Amino acid sequence: MVDQAGSALVFGVFDRNMLPERIAERLISLITERQLKPGDRLPSERELAAMMQVGRPALREALRGLAMMKIVEIRQGSGTYVASLKPELLVERLEFVFSLDDSTFTELLEARAMLEPNIAAAAALNATEAELVELSACLERAAASIHDPGLFLAADLELHQKITAAAHNQIIGRFMAALSRLGSASRSRTGELQGVRDQSLQDLQAIVAALIRRDPEAATRAMHNHLINIHKRFHENTDGEASS
Repeated sequence: MVDQAGSALVFGVFDRNMLPERIAERLISLITERQLKPGDRLPSERELAAMMQVGRPALREALRGLAMMKIVEIRQGSGTYVASLKPELLVERLEFVFSLDDSTFTELLEARAMLEPNIAAAAALNATEAELVELSACLERAAASIHDPGLFLAADLELHQKITAAAHNQIIGRFMAALSRLGSASRSRTGELQGVRDQSLQDLQAIVAALIRRDPEAATRAMHNHLINIHKRFHENTDGEASS
């Protein structure tokens, strides 16, 4: 197999007793180094095992692990391909980690607190008139669904996504999409609490009002207060789960 420059791709040679994790690490390094790109087809299992001088069982286990992580895609009868590597797919398995370790929810909230107030400020400055109209409509849907946990959750998530989009920064947008997906499990469970939804709606109304006024300082404060309220609910109501 050769790279785009026409050079032979070096997968590495390892001891036959090496752990599958080492094989996976080498394949991941080839992807991060851009020697393997989304959509690239790997050599056949037999060829790749010979190139890396490893046993096929160990290689097969490594590939299955990478497939579970959405890094490669194993297509029956076709071969193994580097997956799309879309952030929303790569974080799917991390949701399971979040469900097992409550401390990760606290760290997620800390990450959001570092980013979202500034995102709200940027949205206040950069949102188009059409985006402000969409935010108002989304807020209305949230208010109308206050007694329906599922519908309120959908409106809540959409509103946060629209605020991020209104900041008009593609890198931040992709990063926040990953954070939003990681927090979806906690949102859905605490969203069952009526008091949680009531507080979230009040917070969201304050945020949108600041955005419509194009007041970045007020938007920052409103989002900051929203995240403080999430943190309080995290400890008071859910034993480590947060909403919104």
